[in-house]
Amino acid sequence: MGEKQKKIQLELAFMAEMRGETPKPAHKGTELPVAERETEHPAPEHLMEEVCERGNLKKAYQRVKSNKGSPGVDGMTVSELAGSLRENWAEIKERLLKGTYVPQPVRSVEIPKPGGGRRVLKIPTVVDRFIQQALMQVLQKKWDKDFSPQSYGFRPSRSAHQAVKKAREYLTEGYAYVVDLDIEKFLETSSYCTPSHEGLAKSPC
Repeated sequence: MGEKQKKIQLELAFMAEMRGETPKPAHKGTELPVAERETEHPAPEHLMEEVCERGNLKKAYQRVKSNKGSPGVDGMTVSELAGSLRENWAEIKERLLKGTYVPQPVRSVEIPKPGGGRRVLKIPTVVDRFIQQALMQVLQKKWDKDFSPQSYGFRPSRSAHQAVKKAREYLTEGYAYVVDLDIEKFLETSSYCTPSHEGLAKSPC
């Protein structure tokens, strides 16, 4: 066995150990083992290139335009977005690809809650909403399939009506309890959700 082949075998053994797998025999040559290695998700820089693709950006713009919404701290309206992007997109894209883009502060607006009290809405600028939408489209396509099948909130082609329908199916199957959780001000203090514990995921959320 040549020195180069020994080196490849040692590298494969080390990588397998890090993943908790049994080492595989080394292949002849030096290119095949590298070609067979696949990452579960692309590197961040490749993701951002995909985010900045014309087709993805066009779809994001149409979505932001249809959603309308109020201006952020800079006062820019949705109708002004196209002109701003024509003028500034080259610079924004460069900062996105370099990882130096920094979103602007959000505008806080208080709105009344149906049950009384008030809730604070955080409104990003229109440009930041456009970038968020472009990012979401790429990430959602890659990672939505990993989410729990019992999760119905804020996912494509899923709704609260489907969650209610699934709950009724569980009742028909003989389940006797429904757990309703209302975490006060959760969305105002947290930017992410923790996954359900296995065995407790039988109730749709």
